[in-house]
Amino acid sequence: MSEELVHQLALELIPGIGQKSVKQLISYCGSASEVVSTPKNRLLKIPGVGHKMASAIKSVNTYRDSETIIRSCEEKGIQILHYLNPDFPKKLKLIHDAPNILYFKGSGDLNPQRTVSIVGARKATSYGKEITEKIVSELALVGVTIVSGLAYGIDIQAHRTALKHNTPTFAVIAGGLDRVYPSAHKKYAEQMLQSGGVISESLPETKPDAHLFPVRNRIIAGMSDATIVVEAAERGGALITANLADSYNRIVFAVPGDVGNTFSEGANRLIASQKALIYTGAQDLIYHLGWELDEDNVKPKIIPVLQPEEEEIYLLLKESGRAIEIDQIAIKSEIPINQVASLLLGLEFKNLVKSLPGKKYDLVK
Repeated sequence: MSEELVHQLALELIPGIGQKSVKQLISYCGSASEVVSTPKNRLLKIPGVGHKMASAIKSVNTYRDSETIIRSCEEKGIQILHYLNPDFPKKLKLIHDAPNILYFKGSGDLNPQRTVSIVGARKATSYGKEITEKIVSELALVGVTIVSGLAYGIDIQAHRTALKHNTPTFAVIAGGLDRVYPSAHKKYAEQMLQSGGVISESLPETKPDAHLFPVRNRIIAGMSDATIVVEAAERGGALITANLADSYNRIVFAVPGDVGNTFSEGANRLIASQKALIYTGAQDLIYHLGWELDEDNVKPKIIPVLQPEEEEIYLLLKESGRAIEIDQIAIKSEIPINQVASLLLGLEFKNLVKSLPGKKYDLVK
């Protein structure tokens, strides 16, 4: 057991000392252990440190508690990551209200090259789930790690699709890591441990009370290069995450929805208020984030099983090597145009075909 970690956690457990004060103390003294060993009269010379805080720091009670928590976490396979730990998410450290301590369970890299958070409504529509699957499937091809909150609806759809494509995914939860909520998603949380993991700033055994959910959203936003909102009501956790990401100067994207649809109000409002860009595909992220992709590391596109008519249209576009108008597709394939429109929509959902201005269609490269 690291003595420095014992002192790092002990400082967090002292009542009345905020996270910013702890950071300031460590900055002045050089380490948590130095904070603990510094005489009270010298602590009082640090800006913002009064007699009450200095006396609390010299208390021994929290150090004993700290040792107990560390042993418990070791038994449960939970890592305790202080912000000075090299494994602590570097993107998260950049936000002004980053947590000092994270509890982590998993084997994934918390500092991947590209990270995107995907959030949305808990009562997602079938359209929202389909779009989420399309987004994650597309991002999986360019090596993007997915972060979300394990909630019902859009969150769990993002995690499930990432697992399906063997793409690392991290769930940031409210409450302790030994109290995964909702319990129905515990099996997905366990699957994430292979290449991703589950994260919380709450001590083990902490109940996932309502007030912890908005607070954990800053971690989802802070860990990511960009946040994508798929569906969101006018109020809700997804909008909190989006607004936090915007305040951190991280790029926010939103999938536009039907005007008047309750589940589209939040995303549409983000776009209208210019807090979010319209998301149309992975190319938006690549362009706005300036990602330079190494073609050798881009996963090959996996062609799903197609219906005979879908395959005919797909091969027609592939052989042409260019975009084709929908009426020309109908003529060349000898399939009624109304049926062609439906088939093309299906191919779009499978991320094989994209629509272009002028009612033209082309393959997704």
